[in-house]
Amino acid sequence: MTGFPNSPKLTKAALVALDPDNPLASVIIFQYNPERLSRTLRARAATQDGAAEEVLRLEGPPVETISFSELVLDAADQLEKGDPKAGQLGIHPQLATLEMLLYPKSRRVIENTAMLQAGMIEVLPPEAPLTLFVWGVKRVVPVRITSFSVSETSYDPKLNPIHATLNLEMTVLTYIDFPLGHPGRHLFMVHQVAKEAMAVLGSVEATSAAGLEGAGM
Repeated sequence: MTGFPNSPKLTKAALVALDPDNPLASVIIFQYNPERLSRTLRARAATQDGAAEEVLRLEGPPVETISFSELVLDAADQLEKGDPKAGQLGIHPQLATLEMLLYPKSRRVIENTAMLQAGMIEVLPPEAPLTLFVWGVKRVVPVRITSFSVSETSYDPKLNPIHATLNLEMTVLTYIDFPLGHPGRHLFMVHQVAKEAMAVLGSVEATSAAGLEGAGM
C-alpha cells in the first residue's frame, strides 16, 4: 500500500464462481494482485493438412491459457485488527473457496451414488461452477482452472495457515466450449467484441503514427 494519498486506487483482480446450487456467487478477490500474468494463445486452425483453399480458415477463437504465480494470501492484517475468524481459522476459508472450484459438490456426488446404487446406467458427472476471471473491466472471461498449487509458509499455534503463495493456470472457455444459450457463451462474445474494438483503436493509432492515412490504409 502506498503512502501517497493521491495515488490512484488499484483495481483488484478476482475469480467469481456462479453455481446454480449456491444462490450467492463465490467471489474471491485477490488480496494482492500478482505482479506477472502470462498468456499463451494457440491458433485453432480449421485444417491441418495444408489444403490451399482452407489455409486461412479458423475453426474458432484461439486456445488461450492464463497463468500467474506468487498470488499471496496473508492473514497478518486481519490478525492485527483482531478479526475473530482469522484468529480461529487463518486463511483456511480463502484456500477452501479456491479449492472448491475444482471439487464436484458433495450433494451431487451423493445423489449420483444413490442413482448408481438404484441401477441407473447413465449418470452425468457433476458440473463445476461457471468461473469468471476478472482482471479489470476490460478482461472478464469464463475460465476453467486446470492446475493450482499452494505453498503454505506460515502457521499459527493451531497449525492454521496464515501465509501462502499460490500458482494458478487457467484455460479460457470460448463460445465453442458452451452449448447454445449458455451464459458463458455470451460472456465470451462480449469479451471478444470488446477486444475487436480495442484492435480497431490500435490499428487507427498505428496507421496515424506511420503517416499512412492517405495511402488507402
